[in-house]
Parts: sequence; C-alpha cells; structure tokens
Amino acid sequence: MIRPILTVSAGTLTSRLLGFVRDALVAALLGAGAVADAFLLAFQLVNVARRLLTEGALNAALVPAWLRVREHNGPVAAAAFAGRLLGTVALATLVLALLLGVFMPLLIALLAPGFLGHPTLAMAVRDARLMLPYLAFAGPVAVMMGLFNANGKVGLTAFSPLLFNILLITVTGALLLWHADETRAALILSATVGIAGLLQLGILVFNGRGERLATPLRVSFDTATRAFFAKAIPGMIANSGPQLLIVIGAVVASGMPSAVSWLYFANRLIELPLGIVGVAMGAVLVPELARAVRGDDRAALSDAASRGLELALGVALPATLGLIVLSGPIVRVLFEHGAFGAADTAATAQALALLALGLPAQVLAKNWSAAFFAREDTRTPLLATLLALAVALAAALLLGRLFGAAGVAVAIALGAWSNAALLLGRGLSRFGVTVDPVARRRVALIVLAAGVMGGLLALKAAFVLPLVAQASTLVQAAVLGVLIAGALIIYAALLMLFGVVRPAAALGALRRPRGLRG
Repeated sequence: MIRPILTVSAGTLTSRLLGFVRDALVAALLGAGAVADAFLLAFQLVNVARRLLTEGALNAALVPAWLRVREHNGPVAAAAFAGRLLGTVALATLVLALLLGVFMPLLIALLAPGFLGHPTLAMAVRDARLMLPYLAFAGPVAVMMGLFNANGKVGLTAFSPLLFNILLITVTGALLLWHADETRAALILSATVGIAGLLQLGILVFNGRGERLATPLRVSFDTATRAFFAKAIPGMIANSGPQLLIVIGAVVASGMPSAVSWLYFANRLIELPLGIVGVAMGAVLVPELARAVRGDDRAALSDAASRGLELALGVALPATLGLIVLSGPIVRVLFEHGAFGAADTAATAQALALLALGLPAQVLAKNWSAAFFAREDTRTPLLATLLALAVALAAALLLGRLFGAAGVAVAIALGAWSNAALLLGRGLSRFGVTVDPVARRRVALIVLAAGVMGGLLALKAAFVLPLVAQASTLVQAAVLGVLIAGALIIYAALLMLFGVVRPAAALGALRRPRGLRG
C-alpha cells in the first residue's frame, strides 16, 4: 500500500505547492479587501465542488461499487455500469450548474449574509457565475478519476489536477505583469477557473481513449444508479467536511472586513498535509479496505486501518506543530506582497495557528471515514460531518462575536474534533475496526517524536528568525526552508531511533510491486 500512497501523495504535494504559488500571486494581485473577499468566497464554492467530486470523495463510493459489479458480473457489466454513471453524473452537474447560475444571488446571500447591502455581494455573484462551468466539467472528471483509481492507475489521477493550478498561475502572473486593476483581474481569473475544468477533463479523456472503462455512455436512473447515488451523495458530503467547515466559517466571517480572505489563505496552508494524507487515503486506502470487506477479512481490515492511522498521525502531528511555530514567517514569505500588507499577515498567521489545532482531527476523520466507506456505510460519516458543522456554526457565532476571525478559526477546529471523535468511537465499537498493538505503540512514539521536534523548532526559530527580520523575502524564504528541512531531519531521525520507521523495510515496500487490480 505504501507505493501507491506515495504516488498519490507526490501528485497531491505538487498540486498543493503549485496552489501556494497560485494563492501567493492572487494575494499580491487582489490583496485582502472587498474584491478579494468576493472572489475568494466564490472560489471556495468551486473548491467545495472540487472536493465533493474530483478529489477522492466520489471515488470513495465509486470504487467499492465498481469492484463489486466487476467481481459478480464481469468487466463488460462493470463498463456498462460505469458508462451509466458517467453519462448521468455529467448531465446532473450540467443541470446543477445552470440552476446555480439562476439562483446564485440567493445562494451568496445565504452563505455570506455580511455581504448584504454592500457591493461585495454583486461582485461575489458575478465571480461565482463565471466559475460555474468548472462544476459542469467536474462531474465527468470525478467519475473518470474514480475508474482510473479502481484500475490501479493512480498516477494519472494524482497529477491531472496540476493543470488547474498551472493555468491559474499563468493567468495570474500575466495579470500582475499587466498591472490589471483588482475588479478586472477578478473577472478574468473567475473565467479562467471554468476553462481549467475543461482542460482537466480533456487530459483525462485523451489518456483514457481505447480503455473502454465506461461504455456504452448513456444517461440512466435505473435501480443500480439510484442505489449508487443514495450511497454516494452522503459520502461526498461527509468526505468534504474540512471544506464545508471553512464555508461555515465564511458565513460568520462575511460580516467582518477582510476576514473571509484571512481564513481562506490560512486554510490553504492547512490543506497541504491534509491533502497529502486525505487524497491518498481516498485513492488507495478505500480500495484496500473494500477488498478486505468483500473477503470478510477482519484482520486485513484492521491492519489497513492501523497502518493508515500511523501514516495520518505521522504526517499531521509534526505539520500541526510546524504551522503553529512558523505561522508568522510562513504567511509573510508566501503572501505579504503587493496588495497584501503586514496587518493582513498578522491576522492570517493568527488564524493559521488556531486552524492548525484542528488538523490532526481532520486527518483522523479522513482515515476513519475510509473504513465506513469500505463497508458502504455513508450514513455515519454524514452524521459526523453534520454534527461538526453544527458545532462549528454555534461556536463561530459566539466566538466570532468575541474574538473576530480568530474566534471563527477556533470554532472550525472544534468542529473538526467533534467529527473525529464521533467517527473514532463508532468505528471502534460497531464495525470491528481495531487499532492493533503495534499501531498503538507507534502512535505513542510518533507523538513523542513530534513533540521533541516541535520544541527544538521553536527554539531554533526564536534564535534565527529575528536575525533575518529585515532581510529580503528571498533570504527569509531560504532561512525558513532550512528551518523546516532541519525539523524534518530531526523528526525522521527520531522515528528511526524509536523504531517506528525502518529504512530497509520502507525501501523494500517501495521496490515490491503491488497492484490495485485485485
């Protein structure tokens, strides 16, 4: 399982790094004012659609269903089932995009009540409508990515989202060189989002030609298709919990000037470790768990869940501590350019440190949701997500009033922990998924190693960063990179010292081919 997880994670890491470049350019171009708030709220809707569909959520429901049809009825029946799903999803997302275009003013007013009575509302509606073509393309893209994952072609699905960021980076860079005013730049960027969706669909169609994975292509609402959607839609909502929590935060933050932008940029940094583990779990862990469930192999199910837990916490804990310790320098280096000023940096860094407190919970929720999806139980993750949204909204209304954007960030973290707690408790008690003794020992050692790393990083940062406070951005970025690299080396060395990671075993896992076609 390690090899495909690393493939997916590498693609996700590359996509997230390009996303940082994109967001840094957007911050420099639009800053953190009303135009940026409007654009970023609309862009968050696109991001939710992207996570609902293309980044592992639909895949979590599609893979077990497709594998079951192929196993019981053969590859021809599986291709016909996929063809019905592809055609139906494509039509559904097209109709949904058209309906949202008509009712977009009402939707934006509900999602951002603080925009009412301000020009920001009209700008957000305009930007969101220009982005809607992406939603129409995202449906067929999601089905094709799920089919490629089910057939073990995780590399293509891992790297195809890069096109989205590459196109936006190119256009944003051109707008900066052109010195476009903020309003016109937001218009052009919004239109580019839809074109990026078409580009991603095109590359998947081009690489899938001749595969006959989904044929014949047709629209159908037969029993099998309706049953699939009945399971898939709750799972898609549940798998997009982190993005929906940010949307809930934006509902409250819309009444605070620039707060939507601060929370957006802070959350983008949270999405790096979350995306690496979360998308990898959706593309790789779900098929592994689905095979264990089909074979009624409780030992294999618990082993996959335990190894996933180790990987999840092994990435989430050091990332959490690193983001808290280095929140200010990271935001300054990435975003404090052009229209994005020092006050925006301070507010975004504070939101980042507080949002990072919920990162381990979000990764744990991704990990444990996979076990429920493998058993085709989408109801429990959906209930956990709805509980998280309710907790976040209630806490944001209270804490946002008291502490502003920082209070909203704390509320989002509280929502994430409520989600993880419910999933963990249900998973251990209801479905026979247990954490084996090896995982319990390794998790304790991972916590210890991450704590030592975080303490040493804080000491180094307190000594080194003041020395380069007045240096150029390039020098600060280089120093920040050295600090991060040093922390990673310390963490890796501690994991090897504690016996959590054995280099020989890891290399052996990478060299040993293991297909996903079983």
